[in-house]
Amino acid sequence: MKTDLSGKTALITGGTSGIGRETAMQFAKAGARVVVAGRRETEGEKTVELVRAEGGQGFFVKADVSQGAEVEMLVKKTVDKFGRLDIAFNNAGIEGAWAPIAVQSEVDFDSVININLKGVWLCLKYEIRQMMAQGGGVIVNMSSVAGLLGFAGAGAYIASKHGVLGLTKTAALETAKSNIRVNAVCPAVVETAMAERLFGAPDIQKFVLGQHPIGRLGRPEEIANAVVWMCSDGASFMTGQSLVLDGGFTAGPNPPG
Repeated sequence: MKTDLSGKTALITGGTSGIGRETAMQFAKAGARVVVAGRRETEGEKTVELVRAEGGQGFFVKADVSQGAEVEMLVKKTVDKFGRLDIAFNNAGIEGAWAPIAVQSEVDFDSVININLKGVWLCLKYEIRQMMAQGGGVIVNMSSVAGLLGFAGAGAYIASKHGVLGLTKTAALETAKSNIRVNAVCPAVVETAMAERLFGAPDIQKFVLGQHPIGRLGRPEEIANAVVWMCSDGASFMTGQSLVLDGGFTAGPNPPG
């Protein structure tokens, strides 16, 4: 079934690479106008080029989602250009420096929380204001299987992704009567630059692959396709939920072999 988002305006944070870039392209294929946000201008403009190659309209806004004034500016520029904000994919996130809680620095903890959790909160704040003013919209937040499970050495990242699910449920309850749907997506490990940084060493790569019963890692387009569907009328009865895309990761222990 082809998803039709013609006439819609979609905003993506963290749209400079990986899942964000792929989702921008899929939004364009579905007919949406796309606003790409991120901190890396060259990479963001490359995403816009790919959006246009798919026949879509789009532009890039340099913005740091941990800064309220920049998020407010981002939403304003989106509306100034395209007249409204119908869809938001709050995808920006960092892995940070992983370390046991007892030794992790406060600076490292704050950097992860500021982008991954405070950034989603700020995006929700200004996106919801705009969507309420115009009569509705759809928001998808990027969480992770790390929002459902614990992993030793990843305390800040785990806390941030659990927090995103709490924000998602709360925002959904607060906006349900305003024709706004808010959900989250929870991927396992996906073939992105972040995964390569975290799990690129051969021994770690083998272990991580073994945690996915399906026998492989996720692909960015698989997550993107799910997000596009969540933002469509096909998911019109879905709000306050987390969609897990994990190749069986959270189903239970995966015996070796």
